[in-house]
Amino acid sequence: MSGGEISRVASLVADASSVVVLTGAGISTDSGIPDFRGPRGLWTRDPEAEKASNIRFYMSDPEVRRVNWKRRASGELWADVEPNDGHRALVHLERLGKLHTLITQNVDELHQAAGTDPGRIVEIHGTTRQVVCLQCGRRDAMEVALERVRAGDSDPHCTECGGILKSATVSFGQSLDQHDLARAERAASQADLFLAVGTSLTVFPINETVTIAKASGAALVIINQEPTPYDPLADVVIRDPISEALPIAVGMATI
Repeated sequence: MSGGEISRVASLVADASSVVVLTGAGISTDSGIPDFRGPRGLWTRDPEAEKASNIRFYMSDPEVRRVNWKRRASGELWADVEPNDGHRALVHLERLGKLHTLITQNVDELHQAAGTDPGRIVEIHGTTRQVVCLQCGRRDAMEVALERVRAGDSDPHCTECGGILKSATVSFGQSLDQHDLARAERAASQADLFLAVGTSLTVFPINETVTIAKASGAALVIINQEPTPYDPLADVVIRDPISEALPIAVGMATI
């Protein structure tokens, strides 16, 4: 493990009073959730599954929806996953009184499950734990929709207006929630330390929070096993496994 770099991050954390964190798929891999495009990613193993994440295909093709609902109802998507030490390290950071905002690109709600205050979380890509009607906007728990699927409704529609239901995530072709984006950008401008954890930093516009933070004077730490376009801007880059490095960096564990 790169002890020198982690010690530098620990010093930055100790000196910081307003830490903003951006997390991506990499923080959840140790919980058993593969990323989407990696060697074992969902879309790599099953390219047809990617269609369900494109709003055009999802809206226009009932078969895409039926296959997607069947997959969800079977429990094969993230069944029984639990937070790991990377998630718990950010809870520790909050308990230290240093966490300003946690922006996550993930839709698994593992940060909430670990104990992070939901009020500090910006789920920039939504959540898979809820469903939303694409016509009237009504929301419900995902499990309610899945019970309907298990009972024989292969393509459940909204019980209020009859509109198409989908997970409350931002699909390709959909716009981000502008309130959430503005909140993330505002938080980045108020950070004195910005941690980018487990994200490739290639998804626009949320990757721009890195630039906003640096322009506002924040130190930048990137913890990711693969290079990112923002590595040259970083004060520290760490390639070690997140669930090992992050607890040490925030003082939850020692080397």
